[in-house]
Amino acid sequence: MYESLKAHSNDFHLFIFAFDDLSFQILKKLNLEKVTVISLSEFETPVLLELKSKRTKAEYCWTCTPSVISHILNNYSVSSCTYLDSDLIFYSDPSVLIQEMMDHNKNVLITEHGFSPLAKLYEKKRAGRFCVQFVTFSNESNSLRVLEKWRLQCIEWCYARHENGKFGDQKYLDEWPDIYDNVHILENPGGGIAPWNIPKYRFYRDDSEIAGKRKRSGLKFKVVFFHFQYVKLTENGNFDIGWYHISSEVKKIFYQPYLKRIRDMEKMLKELDGNFKTGYTKFKADSIKSYFKIGLKKITRYNIMKIN
Repeated sequence: MYESLKAHSNDFHLFIFAFDDLSFQILKKLNLEKVTVISLSEFETPVLLELKSKRTKAEYCWTCTPSVISHILNNYSVSSCTYLDSDLIFYSDPSVLIQEMMDHNKNVLITEHGFSPLAKLYEKKRAGRFCVQFVTFSNESNSLRVLEKWRLQCIEWCYARHENGKFGDQKYLDEWPDIYDNVHILENPGGGIAPWNIPKYRFYRDDSEIAGKRKRSGLKFKVVFFHFQYVKLTENGNFDIGWYHISSEVKKIFYQPYLKRIRDMEKMLKELDGNFKTGYTKFKADSIKSYFKIGLKKITRYNIMKIN
């Protein structure tokens, strides 16, 4: 993600929160340009530390999302802060997304999942309308009020289950457009391409850029970022890229270069620090449903990719 951001933008500073000591040590060794690495000892508050043992690793990371943004806005001299998931890759300058928010005289930016019709049937109710992947807050009082309420909500409840219309840190965003007049919903379709919405588009290379076109309207756009949700490295060295239907076109344009770069990065990190170990995903069946799904993966090799 950092490399892709650097390739397409000159005007950024990336704050990376290292959620374990080894990540912090490796990131400091890399000495990346335009990057500040923040350790847990700098970031974690007594309230967060109390919650840490009560939530899973994933739940704790979700709990921390608004606190991460708040930490930057309160401790660094920045006019705005955009939270980024680390599994985003940029294909053009993301400043156009921030500019769209400003052009609408808003100071909070959120992005929709934009589900394809099939994914919408079973995902929207579970995951919510909006995706916590690219969320911008300006350092202004009405923007900070939105952020602070979200932060307190995640401290009170943030779990990987559905309960009273809540799920993780994400479904809290569903109410924002209705209760806040300073929130902008991104309109640019190039910001937020992901496995759950790719059936709506056709993708192609336009000179050195990757572009997309809506199948129904024919609207053309530059791809700003792709969200590589779910990608897992399996024990045999292959990659599992999930359950959504991903065409050979999308695999060639997006996934093959991304997975190859992950493979190269793994090698570099092992050479940089002997303590770094590759994290493999093991297929474990904990229910009849998961047993069936794992069997299906192994037999059909559905969405299993091998990168030589």
